[in-house]
Amino acid sequence: MASGIAVYDVPAFYEEVFRKVPLKNVEESWFLEHISIRRNVYDDLKRIGEAILATLTGIIILPLVVFLALLIRISSRGPVIFSQKRVGAQNRIFTLYKFRTMRALAADGSAETKGAEWAKSGDARITFIGRILRYSHLDELPQLWNIIRGDLSFVGPRPERPEFVSLLEKEIPYYDIRHLITPGVTGWAQINYPYGSSVEDSYEKLQFDVYYLKNRSLILDIAVILKTLRTLFIN
Repeated sequence: MASGIAVYDVPAFYEEVFRKVPLKNVEESWFLEHISIRRNVYDDLKRIGEAILATLTGIIILPLVVFLALLIRISSRGPVIFSQKRVGAQNRIFTLYKFRTMRALAADGSAETKGAEWAKSGDARITFIGRILRYSHLDELPQLWNIIRGDLSFVGPRPERPEFVSLLEKEIPYYDIRHLITPGVTGWAQINYPYGSSVEDSYEKLQFDVYYLKNRSLILDIAVILKTLRTLFIN
């Protein structure tokens, strides 16, 4: 700052204004300087607190979970719980759980008959009950188990499928950096960028993920959770 005037470089100014990191304007040295692989105190306390909160929440909403499971069972053919491989922290593969929202078209109960496909807005494979669950985000409730296990956090970069990660790591520079921390049920990218289903969308969301990775804190996590809850009532 000179004569009371703040001076920013391009990445810092862009981050301050748009709340995302302009990846095309940063180099590897920027990540070494600004990205902390682990914030010991906060990350450890967050992990313990989330496991306790997820357990208590699961007990409280158990009647709702049972009701939704029965609703899915009687409304369409296929398993109640849909499981899918995702890439987590340190590139570890884990199984993510959700209530099934699509028609079971394949032999394994999934909705994919031609390999991995990006889900799209208005996807015809989504059932009537599934559409309600997605709109209300109630299909995410089984992921409380993922949080208890330590696969997921309440807030973090949304975990992607291994098939798509392999593609995106080739197409998008620095994509792998989002795997430095535990992924989340919701995240900074999810509340700031609309539903995406392409490499270009993934690039835009990565800029928000890197912003979160650099600035993660209790205050930012609370802001993400509050904005996520807000979308449940205004969408």
